[in-house]
Amino acid sequence: MFVERQGIVAYVHSVKQAKALRKYGNVHYVSKELKYVVLYCNQDGIEKTIHKLQSLPFVKKVDPSYRPFLKTEFENSKPDKAKEYDYKIGI
Repeated sequence: MFVERQGIVAYVHSVKQAKALRKYGNVHYVSKELKYVVLYCNQDGIEKTIHKLQSLPFVKKVDPSYRPFLKTEFENSKPDKAKEYDYKIGI
């Protein structure tokens, strides 16, 4: 029952049209200063949604989020020797 979701950033001419983007996905954030809208939709229909958003007259640019494709588990790196010495002293 877990549905993969992906974010889309849509840059708009005016924030007034952000309400109209609700039918394309869940609006997560609206930036009034930078005039962009972050919305989430199902990952299987992401290309179709991006093409629909690009065809709207009030949308300047559409960028998909690449977070689902990035590795989010990081390996432990070697700690810095200078910091390790400071921690032992108690600074």
